[in-house]
Amino acid sequence: MNVGKLSAVVCLCALFAAPALAGVYVSGPGSATVATPGSATVVGSPVHFVAKGTSPACSKGVGSMGIYTTLNVLAYTVRGSSLDTNLNLNPGVYNVAVTEWDNCGWSSKALLTLTVGSSTSSGKAFSDLQSGKGWSSYALLPPSWGICSACTSAGPQLKWSWTPGISSPSMAGNSTKTTYGGGTVQWGDVLWNNHIVGSFSSQGLPDYSHVLVPTLHNFTYDVYFWVSNASVSQGLEFDINQFTGGHSFIWGHECRIAGGHEWDVYDNIHHKWVPTGVPCNPLSGAWNHLIISVQRTSNNQLLFKSITLNGSTATLNHYESPNTTS
Repeated sequence: MNVGKLSAVVCLCALFAAPALAGVYVSGPGSATVATPGSATVVGSPVHFVAKGTSPACSKGVGSMGIYTTLNVLAYTVRGSSLDTNLNLNPGVYNVAVTEWDNCGWSSKALLTLTVGSSTSSGKAFSDLQSGKGWSSYALLPPSWGICSACTSAGPQLKWSWTPGISSPSMAGNSTKTTYGGGTVQWGDVLWNNHIVGSFSSQGLPDYSHVLVPTLHNFTYDVYFWVSNASVSQGLEFDINQFTGGHSFIWGHECRIAGGHEWDVYDNIHHKWVPTGVPCNPLSGAWNHLIISVQRTSNNQLLFKSITLNGSTATLNHYESPNTTS
């Protein structure tokens, strides 16, 4: 009889303890669990939230999940046991609760102190880069389209040039003219790049101790370009690259002229272009103004935020994963 009572007590304790087995696991921004509150700091919106919920004691499983950005303010809900979403949050400090509700009437939450900074609160602009030092150029040839280490601008496979100090066409009397073609290959690409911050910096910011580059998250590529006849180009590519923490972040943007007049963005993992559905129709014989906005998120994802060409802005909010680098 005493054993029966002891068994009843054990079962009762197990019953009341069951909800504690439920959990919420936040992996972005930052990390947090039911047992371990977390904290994270991000630079600007949108903020990318990733989490999953479990409730082993409920045979019916997790019914939904949500994000409270402050007490009693439910900013987002979704059915199921996981969430992956972006929230636009103003700069400030948020006491976030990521919550799961199961289908047995129980719930649990993970707490996260989130600090959202302003993407425009600080930063540095580099201007007139086309007339400055630090530019390198490379040929990319088929079939691999890798950098041709034996190629030079004089050819013979592919010929190209870089001429600064052009007064016309020019917006301020100091444009740079680039040309390519006339070699032995039928098809080819030419890449021009400039190391702005970090190793080989052309701006006096080598960051030898690697304390600056890891803090940089938001980037804007603002350029005016002139094309005599855009229709003869296969495509025009504009990239922003960052290498930090063993990862390679390539925000590749290609204005695909032949084959659809559409913007593509670069899939770093699978090394391929992803169509965005956004049209790209640069002007011929005139200046085009392009503004590209990107972000390295707090959980190290590539966020392609927006593309503005000649005053027309397309919001992408497209995410890709980085590759690894030594």
